[in-house]
Amino acid sequence: MNYKSFFAAAAITLVVTACNNGQTKEEPKPAKQDSTKMETELPATIDARIVDNMKDPACGMPVAAGINDTLRYDNKLYGFCSKECKEEFLKTPKDMIAKAELKK
Repeated sequence: MNYKSFFAAAAITLVVTACNNGQTKEEPKPAKQDSTKMETELPATIDARIVDNMKDPACGMPVAAGINDTLRYDNKLYGFCSKECKEEFLKTPKDMIAKAELKK
């Protein structure tokens, strides 16, 4: 390859690169949120400070480890590690309250 061909190829590459760098890609616009929709899903975990129990009444797990569901029962807000534990509690709530270790 001679010098003239090399410099011509280099010049063309620089011009093409400079032209392409000036182009901007349009970012996709975020989808509009429907403000009339009611949020039905709970957050991934619920803050343990808002519930009245220290342990999941169904399985005994500390609520500080994570709460995925809640239930208001007898003027208290109980936290549960899962939907299944909440359903188990609902079968015999009075029997399980003692295992919940209520906060003072």
